[in-house]
Formats: sequence, C-alpha cells, structure tokens
Amino acid sequence: MALVVQKFGGTSLADADRIKNVARRVVETYEAGNDVVVVVSAMGKSTDGLIDLATQISEAPHPREMDMLLTAGERISMALVAMAIEARDVPAVSFTGSQAGILTTAEHGRAEILDIRAFRVRECLDGGKVAIVAGFQGVSPDSKDVTTLGRGGSDATAVALAASLGADLCEIYTDVDGVFTADPRAVPSATKLDELTFTEMLELANAGAGVLMARSVEFGIRYNIPIHVRSSFHDREGTWVKEETMEEPIIRGIAHDDSEAKLTVKGVPDQPGVAAAVFEPMGAAGVNVDMIVQNISSQGVTDISFTVPASAAATAVEVAEKVAVEIGADGVDLDPDISKITIVGAGMKSESGVAAKMFRILSDADVNIEMISTSTIRISCVVRSDDTEAAVEALHQGFIEEAS
Repeated sequence: MALVVQKFGGTSLADADRIKNVARRVVETYEAGNDVVVVVSAMGKSTDGLIDLATQISEAPHPREMDMLLTAGERISMALVAMAIEARDVPAVSFTGSQAGILTTAEHGRAEILDIRAFRVRECLDGGKVAIVAGFQGVSPDSKDVTTLGRGGSDATAVALAASLGADLCEIYTDVDGVFTADPRAVPSATKLDELTFTEMLELANAGAGVLMARSVEFGIRYNIPIHVRSSFHDREGTWVKEETMEEPIIRGIAHDDSEAKLTVKGVPDQPGVAAAVFEPMGAAGVNVDMIVQNISSQGVTDISFTVPASAAATAVEVAEKVAVEIGADGVDLDPDISKITIVGAGMKSESGVAAKMFRILSDADVNIEMISTSTIRISCVVRSDDTEAAVEALHQGFIEEAS
C-alpha cells in the first residue's frame, strides 16, 4: 500500500462534471489499495471573481479580510469533492488548511508554511477514508488568523503535506499533459518532457514556466518527494520530477517570463556600500529583485539596472527614487517592456560553448540582449518584450529540435 497525495487545480474542478471526474480518479487510486490525500484549488476562475468582487467593495481591502474571503473558494471545492467521492461509496472527509494543521507565518496574502501537524488527516487515513484538504491556506499560530499562501499555494500545500505524511509520491493534476520543452502557445513544436530533475524544474519554474510552482519544487527537493505532473483529462503519463533522471541532455527546456520590469538607477557614485544602499530598502519593502547588472564605471559614477516583478514596479520605483536622492544618483528609469528568456539543462554543467551558442542564435534572430544571468544549469537573458516569440522559437529550434 502506498500513500499518494493528489492535487487538482481550478480547471480540473471547474464544474460539476469535472468534479465527478476528479472523484472517479481519486476512487480508482483508493480502490487500487492506496491511502489517498487530495488537495484542491478553488473552482475554475472563482478566486479571480472573489478578488473582483472585493475591489468593487473597497479600493484597498484589508489583507486579513481578503484572506478570509479568498479561502472560501477552496472550502467550496473540498466539500463538493468529498460529496462526489462519497457518492461513489468511498468514505471521505474534508479539511480546511487550519483543520489539516497547516501552520504558517502571519503575513496575509503570501504566508509561508512553517509546520504541518496533520494529526486529523492521519486519523482519517487510518480510518480507511480519503482526506480532502483545501489548498492555498493555513493558519498563523501567532495571530490565530486564517492565511493564504499566495501564487502556487495549492501546489506548495500538496508537496508539503506529502513530505509531512511521508507520502510515496505527489501527483499534480493540471489542464496540460505535463511539462513541455517550451510553452506550446509560443512554440507549437514544443514536446512533453518525460522527466526532469528537481533542480531543472526549479530553474524553469523560477524562469516563468507556470505548470509547477517553484515553492512546491523546493519542498520536493528538501524532502525528496517525487512529483508527477499530469493531465486530469486522460490517464497517460505526464512528467516526472525527481532527484535523478535517466539522462541529462544539454538543454532540457526553454521558459519565458513577461511579468517583470527593469529599473535603472542612473549616475550612481561608484563607491563601497552603494549597492547595499540600493537593495537593502528593496528587501525591506518586500520587493523581490531578480537580475542585476552594474555598468562599467565612468568618471566615478555608474548605472545599476535590475529586474523586479511588474506587480511591484510602482513600489520599487518609489523606493529607488528615495534612495537616489540619498546617495546622490541622477535618477531612476522604469522599463516595463521586457521579457526574460531562459534555457535550462543539467547537461550544461559539463558542456562548453552553450552561452556562446545561445547568444549567436539570438543574434541571428535579430534579438538584442540587455541583461544576462547564469547558474550552473541556466542562462537567462532580458530582451525586448516584442522579441519574446522570436527568441523562444529560435532557441527551441537551435537547442531542442536540432538535437532530437
């Protein structure tokens, strides 16, 4: 007997028929002799609808009340899924995040999981029942308030629960067949990957591949929980994400992210401590900085450019303008029309010339590179947003299609 955690996203739960289909899958897994924990998102686009309703009521809804509101979506899903499973003569019990023992930080809207005390879930399994847990939510042991986990919260709930319960695997059910070599909407020739290492998936997720969220992969890495990303609409194999894979091709996949903006602090005095003076206030304001480039100093001053989430651009500009005055810089520029293009592959560690080939491919496609960032298995470039499709298609052809 195995313990399997299955997570179903909003598209998989969009209406009554799809909820019944989810129940069928869960019952099949249960009747095969497995213990099953199900983590659910809110139905369809219901979270977006709740956010829209809240903004009609208030221009600045209180974060605590927003969390109270948004967690309702997953509670609806969990109850309906439990009903659908019970209708198939299999006992099931639903739990909110707090009932499932998911303890988080007190920060509303983007809380982090601190611990999972899944005693009630374990009792449910020991009693021969299926446990359904509302994703995306928990409770702060300090404030005693309900919290939400932010983007990718249900994925994180699923893998964290799998780790806490000692599950054999975690299945992430989506509306796509798995993880592809590139976004099929941008590259029609993209193909499904059979497997990825944790580190490859983490780099792709951080680079904009939205199939699996980075926070869930981090839990998988930490506790070595195999993750199977697959479609909820058929029974075929999806993409396995695990510690080791059968092969390490040079480039496994290509991701793009057009949700960032570039800030440039101009005319920064080139002296010790200036970079800290720029980025410490960003961190204090909760702005996540991604790529950073400092130009060569000229006449004692330089420019510092960096990327931030577009959603945080206004805050970043406000902070940067204050810092510019304090350090005697010339000013701040905001450029929202950028895109980050990333190639990822574990085989890159032992292969020379990958960066040169990437730059040549982009040059031949008449795509200009504005910023570059690397790790041992990743190379990211910032380009103009209008060049995104051309860049991704050219890189996919040069690295993926020609290698197959």
